[in-house]
Amino acid sequence: MKILTTIKKVVDVELNIKVDHGAIVEDGLQYVMNAWDENAVETTVQIKEKNNAETTLVSIGGGEDNTKIIRKAYAMGIDNGIQIDDPALARADSSVYAKVLQKVYEKGNYDLVITGKQAQDTDSGQTGIMLAEYLGLPCVSNVIAMEVMDERHLRVSRLGDAGTEIVELELPAVVTVDVSINEPRLPQMRSIMMAKKKGIEVMDLAALGTSHDQVGGGALKSEVAEFIVPETRKGGQKFEGDAAEITARVVGLLVSEAKVL
Repeated sequence: MKILTTIKKVVDVELNIKVDHGAIVEDGLQYVMNAWDENAVETTVQIKEKNNAETTLVSIGGGEDNTKIIRKAYAMGIDNGIQIDDPALARADSSVYAKVLQKVYEKGNYDLVITGKQAQDTDSGQTGIMLAEYLGLPCVSNVIAMEVMDERHLRVSRLGDAGTEIVELELPAVVTVDVSINEPRLPQMRSIMMAKKKGIEVMDLAALGTSHDQVGGGALKSEVAEFIVPETRKGGQKFEGDAAEITARVVGLLVSEAKVL
C-alpha cells in the first residue's frame, strides 16, 4: 500500500498575532505543522507499522519553516517527502491546493490519501474533499478511527450529524481525519537526528507538469479580503457581600447596562 499524506505550514496560534491595516504582521511569527495534519501523519505511521505501507508526505510552500515541518514528519516515521515550492502559489486557495495535490497524486500512483480535516489558519476544511472530487475517488471526512481490512479495503468511523457512522471504503480513496483520531507521538532524539539527514524532493509547478493557470491560480474561487482584530472583551465585575444585596445589584446592572432584562 502506498499512502500520500498532506501537511500544511500554519502560523503558531499560541502566539500573540498582530494585525495592521487588514493584514497579519509577519515580524516575529513562527510556523508549525497544522494540528489536524499531525494527526494525519500519526495515522499514516500507525498504518505503516501495522501493514508495511510505503509513506510519502507532500507540503505546499517554501522556506526553512516548511523544511523543518517536513523533517518533523520524518522523525515521526514518514518515509519520503515532497515540497512544492513555487512563488506562484503564494495566494493559493483550497481549490488551487487541491489541483496541485491532484498532480502529485497522479505522478505517484497512490492507494490512499490522508489529510487533516481542516487547517487551523483558514478553518476551510475543503481541500481534501475537493481533491477527491478532482480525482474521482471516494472520500470520507471527519474520520475518528481507521482499520485496514485488506490491501484494497478500509473500515473507517466518522463523526456524523446523528452520531458515529461506520463506512467501508474500496481503495484508492481519500480520507480526512479529525484531531480525536489519535495523539501524535513525540519523536525520539535518534529519530530527529536521522530526519536531518534525509533528502526532500523539491518541485515547482513546471516539474509537476502544470502551470499557475492550469491549477486555477488566475481565477481564485475564494480570497481573504482582510483580517480584523476581534473586539476586546470588557473586564468583569466581582461582587462581595450579602447574597440578597448582590442579587439586587446584578439584576439592576442587567437592566440598566447590559439591557438583557
